[in-house]
Amino acid sequence: MKNFALVAFMLTIPASILAGWFNEPIPAYKQVPKEARIYLQDRNLKDLKQVQELFKVGDIIDYVNLDRNELEVFPEELLSLKGLKWLRLNGNKLTQIPSLDNLVNLRRIYLRDNNLTAVPEGLKNLPRLTDIDLSGNSQIKEVPEWLAKKEGLEHLSFSRTSIIRLPEDLSAWKSLKSLQLGELQMSLNEMARIRAALSETAIVF
Repeated sequence: MKNFALVAFMLTIPASILAGWFNEPIPAYKQVPKEARIYLQDRNLKDLKQVQELFKVGDIIDYVNLDRNELEVFPEELLSLKGLKWLRLNGNKLTQIPSLDNLVNLRRIYLRDNNLTAVPEGLKNLPRLTDIDLSGNSQIKEVPEWLAKKEGLEHLSFSRTSIIRLPEDLSAWKSLKSLQLGELQMSLNEMARIRAALSETAIVF
């Protein structure tokens, strides 16, 4: 009965607790030049050649939205944007992510509903990364140890993947505010273990 009660409690967490980190940023005109925010969602883009002029302002760019395009390869135009803080690539056809070590200011990366088969190791050395969304990449089967040891993370989503168990040691995730594990085939015991390890984190199974 305790396990069932635990799951019931998790399902009652208000969606508002978890939804805020998916929102669009404050409109650019309120705090940064309009060139700093690039909105290219829903353009059927297969690459960025036809819009590469937008990226010539370089380090001033802090937000790029490329959601729901036709990208199969990570755009090389993004790799030099040292000022980039927030990158959205949801709903594309990406199968891998290169090393993003040059994006030293990147904090949020959303890769929901792509064709990734593993948590991208290209995210490993990003010092300011707080948010990662990998939900909907159904072939991802595990959370690597390097990610479990990464400190400073605040929001993670692995919903609708093939992950059934998290690494044993989750102590590095003490700053985690939300963890989304929806529609996974996890046992009740594993859910209880995660909840005990991350007692201050809002978790949705």
